[in-house]
Amino acid sequence: MIVTVQAPAAAALLRGHPWVFREGVRSIRGQGKTGEVAQLVDPKGAPLGWGLYDAESAIAARAFGAGTSTKLAKLDERRLVELVGAAVERRRGIYDPSHTTALRLCHGEGDRVPGLVLDRYEHVVVAKTDGAAIATWIDRVAPGLEALLAPLGVSTLVLRIDAAEGAPKIRGLWGPSAPATIDVLEHGMRFEVDLAHGQKTGAFLDQRENRRRVRALAADKPRVLNLFSYAGGFSLAAALGGAREVTSVDSAARAHASAQRSFKKNGLSLEGHRFVTADAFVFLESAKKRGERFDLVISDPPSFAPNERSKRRALSAYARLHRACVDVLAEGGTFCAASCSSHVTMEELLGTLDDVALGRGDLSVVETFGPPPDHPTLACFPEGRYLKLAIMR
Repeated sequence: MIVTVQAPAAAALLRGHPWVFREGVRSIRGQGKTGEVAQLVDPKGAPLGWGLYDAESAIAARAFGAGTSTKLAKLDERRLVELVGAAVERRRGIYDPSHTTALRLCHGEGDRVPGLVLDRYEHVVVAKTDGAAIATWIDRVAPGLEALLAPLGVSTLVLRIDAAEGAPKIRGLWGPSAPATIDVLEHGMRFEVDLAHGQKTGAFLDQRENRRRVRALAADKPRVLNLFSYAGGFSLAAALGGAREVTSVDSAARAHASAQRSFKKNGLSLEGHRFVTADAFVFLESAKKRGERFDLVISDPPSFAPNERSKRRALSAYARLHRACVDVLAEGGTFCAASCSSHVTMEELLGTLDDVALGRGDLSVVETFGPPPDHPTLACFPEGRYLKLAIMR
């Protein structure tokens, strides 16, 4: 199959952008089935690399490997596993396995393996696919992934799947059955990961370094508020850092139960710590009326902007949320505002933290952060720079 792309799409591919949008396709020669290997060429027929075609998605093809080389081997199961191997090698030495046992081994587009995520939790690796094209390949590459990962101490590979409410979200690809939950280490902090029913692949590994930062920030912050707390990663980090009272707010009671177990696994008493099942906006309004104040406030909401059309509404929601957060921030306190919306840039996020948005003029942005090193990005792929954290005091 040969996909000829328009000149702008060709230029983007040469720069390393991994996506060919539907409007960037000039012509197709071949069957055009989802998951079919496509050679990508420019309007003059010059090769640009290889990708997987998707007949239904707005992203018509995703390019694998470096697009600037015309000598790339044709994409097949072996080549795909080689690319994953390069991603795994990229992580060599970045984390001490005696202190951190949960990390991302392959970050899709950021590792030039579009649509494929591999997250390691101790001896279990959870695969997650983005897009129908790569999904058609996962069973075919599973044996190659076993040969690659087993020598690293991985004994089980599972696939994250869509499932009915309450049903397990994983399907075995090879190895013994994965446990429903598993304990991992993160910079020495032990916490429980819900593999069978949790969000993402079980945990939000992209916030690892930010949890470490919160642990340090909490050293002189006796009262901490963690909004959208999920399984309590930031709450646990704050408590281990020295916070005497951590209030965790999430709409899911199940997540609080997991957080409480993680507290106990680290030898922490639950005394003095609150786990509130509530909508974050409602909680903040009530806390303000009660006159509650917190020395450290962490806001890590789900994506408010799932697409470009929703961005204006999302920015309004961020501004409303952030103002409500600083309304309960104690004098001299620290505010950590996170966003996982790829359609919202760092500058746009900061726009929801200016003096007008917050209704006060005494806070400054002291640090900003992006994703951790096991979540690499491509220089020409702004869509991949989704995670942002701003720290204000």
